[in-house]
Amino acid sequence: MTSSPRAVLSSLVGLCLLVAVIILAKDSLDGELAHQTLWHIMVQLQLPLILTAALVGAGLSVSAATLQVTLHNPLADPGIIGISSGASLMAAVVLLLFPSSDINYFYLLPVACFIGALCSTWLIYMVARRLQASATAVILAGIAISTVAGAAIAWLYLLADAQALRNLTFWLMGSLHQTDWWILAVAGPIILLSLSYQIFHSKTLNWLYGGATLAAAAGAEPSRLVRNNLIVCALGVGACVSIAGSIAFVGLLVPHFLRMLIGYDNRTLLPACALTGALVLLLVALCSELTSWMTLPVSMVTATIGGPLLLLALYKGQWKMS
Repeated sequence: MTSSPRAVLSSLVGLCLLVAVIILAKDSLDGELAHQTLWHIMVQLQLPLILTAALVGAGLSVSAATLQVTLHNPLADPGIIGISSGASLMAAVVLLLFPSSDINYFYLLPVACFIGALCSTWLIYMVARRLQASATAVILAGIAISTVAGAAIAWLYLLADAQALRNLTFWLMGSLHQTDWWILAVAGPIILLSLSYQIFHSKTLNWLYGGATLAAAAGAEPSRLVRNNLIVCALGVGACVSIAGSIAFVGLLVPHFLRMLIGYDNRTLLPACALTGALVLLLVALCSELTSWMTLPVSMVTATIGGPLLLLALYKGQWKMS
């Protein structure tokens, strides 16, 4: 039984705002901090952290939901089909060739990851097109690219020095603390444009539930619709990975559990995915802020929570697309 979409969306908005306020108010409870210091922490550290968590969580969840419908595969996820792998490989190259002592690679990473995501998406699309652009072909091409990228990163590990190895390992595990206003000014609009496009075209995405024949009968051009969805998801995911690293399970799990909760209509599902993905990473950011003696790798937290939830969904037989 599905819940009221409007009630779910309202609750998600309230929870996101609540967690964001808690993150902002945490340090204000410390009476030893001067007003100027507190203001600097909130504006220069906590606000970018909140925006990064919200944008990345929303971008990964909505892109995964779009890919799952577009490819007719419940396992379609930016990480599984190779988009994140291309971005991660470019990040590994940057972290190895340009250690932090030589260049502020935090400004070079977004550009490199963006190029990596676009290249991997182009390769997936070209291979799938040669194989008649079937959903299975896209998945297989993505798995192949992920395997190659993973092997290349493993070889890069052998060439990295101690500091580069530490940076690479930590970045590949995901982090919400590597951004500032300048980086968000570049990656943020790309993620927002990707989200806006997918939500605005959510009605046409519904037509793909019935396959290419039904989509064509409804007035869409299936091949063009699939191509546009792949490109837009690549843009959004590339920007997300560039500022937060590789984050597991968020995009894979959020859409499926929301389908069980509010149904399959993408006109409400995609906004709910954006809010839920943002909420998940905001909660991870809050946990990291509360454990101030250590910075929690995001993928470690999401995988620890997501793995058991995935097994639960499989056990109950609720892992389906329609």
